[in-house]
Amino acid sequence: MAEKPKLYYFNGRGRMESIRWLLAVAGVEFEEVILETREQYLKLLEDGFLLFQQVPLVEIDGMKLTQTQAILSYLAAKYNLYGKDLKETALINMYTGGISDLMFLIMVHYFKPAEEKEKEIEFILEKAKSRYFPAFEKILKNHGQDYLVGNRFSWADIHLLEVILMVEELRATALSEFPLLQAFKTRISNIPTIKKFLQPGSQRKPPPDDHYVATVKKVLQI
Repeated sequence: MAEKPKLYYFNGRGRMESIRWLLAVAGVEFEEVILETREQYLKLLEDGFLLFQQVPLVEIDGMKLTQTQAILSYLAAKYNLYGKDLKETALINMYTGGISDLMFLIMVHYFKPAEEKEKEIEFILEKAKSRYFPAFEKILKNHGQDYLVGNRFSWADIHLLEVILMVEELRATALSEFPLLQAFKTRISNIPTIKKFLQPGSQRKPPPDDHYVATVKKVLQI
C-alpha cells in the first residue's frame, strides 16, 4: 500500500491550501507536518529538501516536491483532473493561473498592517468583480456546460470554487452579480468529496489569523 502524501507547511492556508483541496477532492488521505519553529525549517534546508529554500514541500511517490504549481500540476495529472488532451490542459493551466493571481492578492493582504487591510480588501473585491469573476461567468455562459473545461470535472473547477469561497469570506455578497457562478458554486460544492472537505473537522484550514501570520514571520524571518 502506497504511503500517504506528507505535507510540510504552517498550520494555515497559504500556498499549501490548494494542494490540500486537490488531494481531498481526489479522495486521497494525507499527513501534515506542521512547521512551528525556525529550527524545523532550517533542518529541511540542511537536509536538502527545499530546492529553492521555500515551502510548501510535499513528499509523494518517492519524490520531495516543491513549487506550488508544479505540485498541483502533478496531482491534477495523477488523479485525472487535468483534461483529456493538451488543449484542455492548456485551458486548465490558463484558468488556474488567473485564479492563482487572485488567490495571491487575498493571501498577501493578511500580512498587511492593520490600517491598510480594509483598503486592501476593497481592492481585492474590485479586482474579483471587474476582472476575474466576469471572465468565468462568460466562460460558463459561452459553453453552457456544468464545468469549466470539456464538460468534465477538473482542477480548474476545484480552484475556482476555492477562490470563490475565499472572496466570500471577505464579502458575503461578492457573487450577487454573477448568477452562473452562484449556480456553479452550489453545483461543485455538492460533489461528495468537496462536500466532505467543506464540513467541520476536515483538514481544510480556517482563514489566517494573527497567530498564523506571526508564526510564518518567525519561521521564515520576514
